Amino acid sequence: LHSTERSCLLRELHRFESIAIAQEKLEVAPPSPGQLRHVFFHNALPFVGFGFLDNAIMIAAGTQIELSIGVVLGISTMAGKYCRIQNCFFFSSSLAGYVEALASRLGLSIPDLTPKQADMWQTRLSAHLGKAIGVTIGCILGMFPLLFFGDEEEKLEEKN
Repeated sequence: LHSTERSCLLRELHRFESIAIAQEKLEVAPPSPGQLRHVFFHNALPFVGFGFLDNAIMIAAGTQIELSIGVVLGISTMAGKYCRIQNCFFFSSSLAGYVEALASRLGLSIPDLTPKQADMWQTRLSAHLGKAIGVTIGCILGMFPLLFFGDEEEKLEEKN
């Protein structure tokens, strides 16, 4: 950079630093209930998708994964279940980027908060509650493959 460009850059950096120092001294209001709801839904929606995929994959493909790995490796039932859980978690977490992309396509925008507001306990609590409730709802919705398993068992019992 030329000397004039360096001095201009230094002036802007000093101005930015003085603005940042002034903002640090200001008291920031806690987030409004509307902002907290926005934070809640912003965190909940992707976790609904993740919980749904995790549970649906584990139920639908989990038994086959457990049986195939368990038979090939000659491991116990508990070790097979562990492999099943890990594989299903891997598959569903690898789809997390797609779930987040879908959430952003649905119009889920980032909450408009200042850095201080984003670090407040109310905001963190709202985010954690959104994640916990979102994954719970997603896991409940992801149990839909169980609707199809009951029919097969009833048909086998009727044949015997």
